[in-house]
Amino acid sequence: MIGFDEAIEVIRSLSIARRVETVSLAQAAGRVLAEPVRALIASPRSDASSMDGYAVRDADLKHLPARLRVVGSSYAGAGWNHPLEPGTCIRIFTGAPVPQNADRVVIQEIVRAIGDEAIIEHDPGAARFVRMAGSDFDAGDELLSAGRLLDARALVAAAGADVATLKVHGRPRIRILGTGDELAEPGTARDIADAIPESVTFGVAAMAEQAGASVIGVARLRDELVSMQAEAQAAFADAEVLVVTGGASVGEKDYAKAMFEPLGLELLFSKAAIKPGKPVWLGRVGDRLVLGLPGNPTSAMVTARLFLLPLLAVLTGRSVHEVLNWRTMPLASPLGPCGDRETFHRARLQSHAAEILTFQDSSAQHALASADLLVRQAANAGAVGVGDTLEVLDF
Repeated sequence: MIGFDEAIEVIRSLSIARRVETVSLAQAAGRVLAEPVRALIASPRSDASSMDGYAVRDADLKHLPARLRVVGSSYAGAGWNHPLEPGTCIRIFTGAPVPQNADRVVIQEIVRAIGDEAIIEHDPGAARFVRMAGSDFDAGDELLSAGRLLDARALVAAAGADVATLKVHGRPRIRILGTGDELAEPGTARDIADAIPESVTFGVAAMAEQAGASVIGVARLRDELVSMQAEAQAAFADAEVLVVTGGASVGEKDYAKAMFEPLGLELLFSKAAIKPGKPVWLGRVGDRLVLGLPGNPTSAMVTARLFLLPLLAVLTGRSVHEVLNWRTMPLASPLGPCGDRETFHRARLQSHAAEILTFQDSSAQHALASADLLVRQAANAGAVGVGDTLEVLDF
């Protein structure tokens, strides 16, 4: 049995060949950069106005009030391409190019316009309201590094760099296999004696998709070893990762590992010293990976958060630290002493503190929906009181 940190180190150190794809900006949301993004143009491309007003020369403001002749206008996308002559100014709008020999923009609120004249009666102050060329970035600057998740903010930067396509890591192709004779399609269980609605694969698939994977198939398997082995072989035809739920304990029909043995399964770890989720396991079949999750809903979702998301991070070129971003938080409710396995308590955020859910059973589904934090308590740790801090992870 392996400790949690040791198991994460196994995942972090996996040697994996990653696919790289070229996608358009419109297709890039949620993908991970395989190459840095460098700017192809500067921003701003020229000195630009940050306010609506009048572009002027400082020399014409030495004696106030100043009466300047308005000789033209500068708009964003349609600049004024002539130098300012003494005693003149131009009307200018936010984002518009500033003429080369203009020193500042005087905001329109302190300018009195009469006909073709702009009258500036008072000192406009130190602010020049000019965004200097290249003040955001210059052509050639690296704006986004490899491994960056392309969220909304990153896409703005990439588009602003005049980049149309991006090199990204391929989305890992995943198949999810839910095992158990007792499982039934939701909506049908009430009509089948002793059946329970299968819920885990829906949660695992959603979590995987949100983390950047492509779930290419979900299947429910009965606990029949021969048919499970055939399904495992077929699933590897197009999947890079198989996630198996259930069948990982020591019962008569727990075949989750046995179904892969004819394919040459190499176990990287077979159990973890954690609660919930002790039966979680990770293996390799050639260059494909198999992650086994417990069958109980809470155990499955906790271990998916703790092991599947780091695995997907490695597969997509991200840092494991990005998805296991632990932080400390005070408790809003007490915790008793921990047992001999490191425990991840389900909790919810309440006024900047973690409130431990009262129902912590590994089969919970209602309580699972209320949890948005995992609270980490070390094995054999003592009791923790209200206001004391522990590590937490968004769930």
